[in-house]
Amino acid sequence: MARSSSGESVLERVVRVLEAFTPETPALQVSEVARRAGLPVATASRLVAELVEHGLLARDADRRVRVGTRLWELGLRASPTLSLRETAMPVMEQLQAAVGHHTQLGVLDGEEVLFVERLSAERAVINYTRIAARLPLHASSSGLVLLAYGSGVLQERVLATPRHRYTAATVTDPGRLRVLLADVRKQGFALCPGHIHPDATGIAVPLRTADQQVVAALSVVVPNDARARGHLATLTAAARRAERRLIG
Repeated sequence: MARSSSGESVLERVVRVLEAFTPETPALQVSEVARRAGLPVATASRLVAELVEHGLLARDADRRVRVGTRLWELGLRASPTLSLRETAMPVMEQLQAAVGHHTQLGVLDGEEVLFVERLSAERAVINYTRIAARLPLHASSSGLVLLAYGSGVLQERVLATPRHRYTAATVTDPGRLRVLLADVRKQGFALCPGHIHPDATGIAVPLRTADQQVVAALSVVVPNDARARGHLATLTAAARRAERRLIG
């Protein structure tokens, strides 16, 4: 594969161009793509033009660039979470109808939780997550569930690295986090009042396969008030229905 004078391959530079786009910044000027990718503007412009030609990127009327539908199509086709999403969706729809705020499905991806599906209601409580968005494992209810049932190596790696504090309620101290993870394993759920935003409570439970492997976290985000914990029973029942569908 052709490499630049810096030793980078073309593929490595293309990946950096694609990684410049985030859920918060889905459309960028080429100059901003170049800055985020750490590339000369001329190089970024050439790579963007080729990616647009192949449908992996697209240009808006104002010449800003965004991820193209072809890239979305390819990603969806290859996604290992596709069957999980399809299986969980009917249960999520029922859960969302009962909860009325946000219902989410998250999977472990590296040291983050990746949200592969989310249902929301109009005038629902604030929620920072979106489909294809990520959060660190220590901060959200879904992340804590996935971390609690993850490997010891993963847990030690997360505990050993700096952890962002979103609010005063976010648990960042390693000792407190160890206790919290033990509680999640003992109780079978994570309840996080105000951990991401003071107005919201996240509640998550694991989804297991037939061999008891945790493959995802099913969660709801509801107002941070005295009624929040009352959604736990509904969430838990939904998770059991989703597991039965997973097992087939």
